[in-house]
Amino acid sequence: MITREEIANVLDQPVYDGDGNKIGDAKHVFFDDMTGRPEWVSVKTGMFGSTESFVPIRDAALVQDHLEVPYGKDQVKGAPSVDVDAGGHLSETEEHRLYDYYGINWDSVLSEAERTDDGRSAAGTGTAGAAGAAGAAGAAGVAGRTGEAGGKDMRAAAGTGGTAGTAGTAGGMTGRKDAMAREGMRGDEAMTRSEEQMHIGVERHESGRARLRKYVVTEEVQQTVPVTHEEVRVVREPITDANRDEALAGPEISEAEHEVTLYAERPVVETETVPVERVRMTTEELTENETVRGQVRKERIEAETESFTEDETGRGGKRRGRE
Repeated sequence: MITREEIANVLDQPVYDGDGNKIGDAKHVFFDDMTGRPEWVSVKTGMFGSTESFVPIRDAALVQDHLEVPYGKDQVKGAPSVDVDAGGHLSETEEHRLYDYYGINWDSVLSEAERTDDGRSAAGTGTAGAAGAAGAAGAAGVAGRTGEAGGKDMRAAAGTGGTAGTAGTAGGMTGRKDAMAREGMRGDEAMTRSEEQMHIGVERHESGRARLRKYVVTEEVQQTVPVTHEEVRVVREPITDANRDEALAGPEISEAEHEVTLYAERPVVETETVPVERVRMTTEELTENETVRGQVRKERIEAETESFTEDETGRGGKRRGRE
């Protein structure tokens, strides 16, 4: 259970369910008017925290930097919408509807509140002379009922002091001031200006494909090579003393025939396959600068003033201005 001292560590902190899913951020804490215990926490959910859901805080636990509740994210986001009056109270009807939604027995809640209320100090309704300091009045500031029986007071922490005239008023006012300070409800009248920021990243996608393909082509190759051939040439020699014996060796008159074989060279073409190179594909990354344009929304805050002036006739006038 969350104690009153831990409330300051709950507000504006993330709220998770039992499975570790973030539900939203804690916005307000509601106390029981009778027991002074934290009873409900409102959680900002939805896009940009546009929805506020109520969750019982009795079984919640503060885990490191977040609040953990024993209800699922979808169950919390589906909780019924309730109205909080101008005094920061949940009506008994609205509270009863929430208890039914979360399956909590209403009678057991009332019994617990009555037991706590019966055991409280009588200083809750005493005077300053009889009670002394109101800090002893059961965590004063929530002592006594607030006029809405069974309702919840929107407070982030109880008051801790004040003299106990009627503790329901003195302590109540202290508790409300402390609550406004802790919940960010103080009257500083400041606005929060927000704007969108554009975050640009890159993604990798398939832009094309490349492949190596081998095929055969036929080319005409021309090359000049020298070739030789034999031709017949008739050589006539005169009869001399050196060849006379050979010339007279045969018959004097006769017919004869002599044959000579002629040779010639011709080109012969042969082919062989030889490796000439190795071809492969690699990739390299090239970096380019590309301009990206987008639209972001920004909030602007300007001050508008009204001043009252008097003209020469003494009549008042109104003048507006902006800053």
